[in-house]
Amino acid sequence: MSKILIIEDEAPIRRVLNKILSEENDAYLVQEAEDGLQGIELVKNEDFDLILCDIKMPKMDGVEVLEAIKKIKPEIPMVMISGHGDLETAIQTMRLGAFDYISKPPDLNRLLNTVRNALDKKQLVVENKILKIKVSKNYEMIGESEAISQIKTMIDKVAQTDARVLITGPNGTGKELVAHQLHEKSNRAQQAIIEVNCAAIPSELIESELFGHVKGAFTSAVKERAGKFEAANGGTIFLDEIGDMSLSAQAKVLRALQENLIQRVGADKDIKVDVRVIAATNKDLKTEIAEGRFREDLYHRLAVILIKVPALNDRREDIPTLIEHFTTKISEEQGTTKKIFSKQAIQLLQEYDWTGNIRELRNVVERLIILGGNEISENDVTLFASK
Repeated sequence: MSKILIIEDEAPIRRVLNKILSEENDAYLVQEAEDGLQGIELVKNEDFDLILCDIKMPKMDGVEVLEAIKKIKPEIPMVMISGHGDLETAIQTMRLGAFDYISKPPDLNRLLNTVRNALDKKQLVVENKILKIKVSKNYEMIGESEAISQIKTMIDKVAQTDARVLITGPNGTGKELVAHQLHEKSNRAQQAIIEVNCAAIPSELIESELFGHVKGAFTSAVKERAGKFEAANGGTIFLDEIGDMSLSAQAKVLRALQENLIQRVGADKDIKVDVRVIAATNKDLKTEIAEGRFREDLYHRLAVILIKVPALNDRREDIPTLIEHFTTKISEEQGTTKKIFSKQAIQLLQEYDWTGNIRELRNVVERLIILGGNEISENDVTLFASK
């Protein structure tokens, strides 16, 4: 069912709109409010998928109602109903966030098309919210150790800014989780986070991957192509394993950070971009700088905020929580009954030398769930957890 609220002070128009919508679709559940104040109270207490709101009303005009509802439940699309002299105001409401406006007397086809489109938009908003919740759970940081608590606190402080962040730590520690949390908690969360694994792209292609290219820029450039920086415009770009980036690409990234400008390979035109840069590496960049493999000026541009993610061996107190998290997640993925780890099994896993960090722990937990009994015992760990 789609719940639609009509806020209109003229009873005949309310009746006409209610009749049109009710006859159009049995799944439309229509409610009425005779003024803006009554409408706002209904919105506070109930969930609606669409609101049709008159502009000229006593007590509170449509513009005020729009602004009030956008503060309470901004996701509800609002269609404004404008009289002949309200056209300019109707256009103003679009700037304030109205989905659309329809004129009195309403044209039947225009009204119904607008209603359908607005309801489709609401459905997309809901689906996107659900998807974002699922995605954010996938990138949740698990653990309450002092080191992880400090990282979570730093994320909360830094996320709302556009400060560049350099994340360091060994492979498998969850540096990408930190990057995603920074993005999800930022003002850019509605836009994309674009990930680039600098170590996985050949050095001769990294510039094209990051900045795009024009047709004919090199042998395989058969058509023009935008790069990752353009794809991340308005959002975040995550440069993973930046310590493996070539010096020539580093120079171009430095320019992008300094001037917010990029240039496609083979082009002579600059493109302005608005991108927050988060980088990560498992290398000691100061050593790389000393040996001439990394630009010192780029390091200082990237490391405005430095977050060090600890090895799992340095946060062993989080291992029981991580085991519980992975056990639940793996059981859900495989559609199997959740298995229990004995205290002795957990203790043994806490004493293990986790050279592969959290990634290795997850693999071992999955292996134990597949090969072990209903309760994972100390013997199961001894048999199946060895490298």
